Amino acid sequence: MAQRIFYATGSRKRSVARVWIKKGRGVVVINDKPMDEYFLDEAQRIHALEPLHLCNMAGKVDVKATLKGGGISGQAGALRHGISRALVLMNKELRPILKKAGMLTRDPREKERKKYGQRGARAKFQYSKR
Repeated sequence: MAQRIFYATGSRKRSVARVWIKKGRGVVVINDKPMDEYFLDEAQRIHALEPLHLCNMAGKVDVKATLKGGGISGQAGALRHGISRALVLMNKELRPILKKAGMLTRDPREKERKKYGQRGARAKFQYSKR
């Protein structure tokens, strides 16, 4: 019998994660690298795998993901979002747990664009009286 693979996408800032999960031994591969090689910071690894720990699925599912765009922190958030969505496809009873923790909602915060005649989005050029 073929093993069922569940696919979902997650996003955060400008990052997009394509995530495939299946029952397994807890192997996490990101862009064909082990997770420890991809996310060097322990905090990002914890943040990305939070849905698995919350649902007691850590060590029970294998995760394969491709991450694109944004920075490393945004990619960790995108992976978290993608894993959460894939877990819900895998088991509908996990939805209330993940929903309550806010992991199924895409974080809408984006970088505000720079305005013309200004130094940044909100910062103005320094005013010179003389």
